[in-house]
Amino acid sequence: MKNASMILSHLSSQPHFKSLKRQECYQKYINLLSSKWQKAVAFVYIKDETLFIAVTHPGFKMELNYNRDLLKSLLTQLNRHDQTCKTMQAEKVVVFHSKYHAMPQEKASYESVPHYHERAEGNFDTPSDEELKEKFERIKSIVTCKQ
Repeated sequence: MKNASMILSHLSSQPHFKSLKRQECYQKYINLLSSKWQKAVAFVYIKDETLFIAVTHPGFKMELNYNRDLLKSLLTQLNRHDQTCKTMQAEKVVVFHSKYHAMPQEKASYESVPHYHERAEGNFDTPSDEELKEKFERIKSIVTCKQ
């Protein structure tokens, strides 16, 4: 029986879906970056042996420009260790700010009032003192009323 990953790998191996395989390699490259830089990178692509990295904020652009050698070495390590990404080769790294970035994943928020069930049954020993007995009876009536 085929599962979804088998079907997708078969489709991505077809020549007319080579962009799917390329996109998968781009995602692997982004996943190699640190978590701070993963959030900063909007998208990545390679054109004419130049790795283009789009960032979501200009401040990240400066930081990634200082680390171009690291970005290039990560790409060569990905080429060396992953056979499916052999075609990803770049001589230069260009970092630019893009106003178009990946859509943030919406987190489902549940706003509801918590409801708790009364766990007490109102069965307890009443003391012999009349004043305390009266207060215990009042508490017992409140507990039994809420059930």
